[in-house]
Amino acid sequence: MNVSVEKLDNNMAKLTIEVSAADFDKEIDKIYRRDRGRLNVPGFRKGKTPRAILEQMYGEGIFLEDAINNLINSTYPEAAKGCEIADDISSTPEIDLVQAENGKDLIYTALVAVKPPVSLGKYKGIEVPKADITVTDEEVDAEIEREREKNATYSEVTDRPVKDGDNIKLDFEGSVDGVPFEGGKAEDYPLTVGSGSFIPGFEEQLVGMKIGETKDVKVTFPEEYQAPDLAGKEAVFVCKVNSISEKVLPEVNDEFADDVSEFSTLKEYREDIRKNLEVKKENEVRTDKENAVIDAIIADAAIDIPEPMIATQQEQIVDQFAQQMQSQGLTMDQYYMYTGSNKESMLASVRDQAIKNIKTRLVLEQIVKDENIVATDEDFEEEIKKLAQAYGMEVDSIKNFFQDKDKIKMMEDIAVQKALSFVTDKAVEVEKKKDAKKSAK
Repeated sequence: MNVSVEKLDNNMAKLTIEVSAADFDKEIDKIYRRDRGRLNVPGFRKGKTPRAILEQMYGEGIFLEDAINNLINSTYPEAAKGCEIADDISSTPEIDLVQAENGKDLIYTALVAVKPPVSLGKYKGIEVPKADITVTDEEVDAEIEREREKNATYSEVTDRPVKDGDNIKLDFEGSVDGVPFEGGKAEDYPLTVGSGSFIPGFEEQLVGMKIGETKDVKVTFPEEYQAPDLAGKEAVFVCKVNSISEKVLPEVNDEFADDVSEFSTLKEYREDIRKNLEVKKENEVRTDKENAVIDAIIADAAIDIPEPMIATQQEQIVDQFAQQMQSQGLTMDQYYMYTGSNKESMLASVRDQAIKNIKTRLVLEQIVKDENIVATDEDFEEEIKKLAQAYGMEVDSIKNFFQDKDKIKMMEDIAVQKALSFVTDKAVEVEKKKDAKKSAK
């Protein structure tokens, strides 16, 4: 296999890849042996027809297409990996056949984007707003309130009507123009009034109803309702309340602290909440600071990103999202159906994020070069330990999954992360500017 590289304008390159006629013929023969059993020719036993006879009857190209696809799929990765621009190829290839005939070399080209040069502006001493990481008593109280809600109980009520926040059980049957519709009927249905589980306006009309009372609840289905035959239509639900339970929140005291935490006193519990909130705030502030620094560096850098590089990144973002959906038991076709979108619209929606991802990586890689930042074996070992801890595995077991190329990629990622820490640590925190209008007031 011979490979030549031609560098083009706009950060593009063309690889010309030649596969010898002998290797091409071997692949064609492999396809012939795979497929000959399904091709019947009078006078020959099934699967015994010579290749030349089949090519004469069905045309010379009968086995060519599959042979070409197989060879491109097997030779392009090798050609890309071994060429002079291997480290800079940053898009899926656009393949174009140059020559594909029996008895001749297979020749094709692969048009690819390459990493563009990066001209950095200022990246040290970036000014970022100074953030306040003080945790207030109100924030601690809010955290305790959330814990109270998680530990709430419900007590049955018989001496008052329904109020907002109650858990109720009700019977209902819905109809449009007097005709019941599918899915509009239930008995002893559990509902938290005010949760927004039902059509807008439904739950509010239940407030004030007494146990055993029946009431017509009139609503209008939203225009974008999931069932097209009900969208935008007025409906009447005949509702009957069967039971009412009210939420009972636990009292905030030492006993509560002992029940929901490892601490026996409320004071200790509050102190622990404060410490955890401080750590959370510090992490959030660090992330915000990193984002602000990166945004400033990108804004001051000159980068001409080739379009195929953006398209490849868009595909990767959508593929990652598809994997997340699959882990939740949802296919992308189902997602598109539920959201009324399609792949084209989704690719368009992630374009800005794709550009941001590319620029972020490129400027940080350039900073790695300019500042001679390196990832050490100690850095690698530390990262492996984190992975082992995250997945509950032994360190050696994690290492067994790593091939040389995986380690190289991780070392590159570690160096980029160190570059991000470098520019973030070099940033200068400044007091936020007061709004001039507010000051005037």
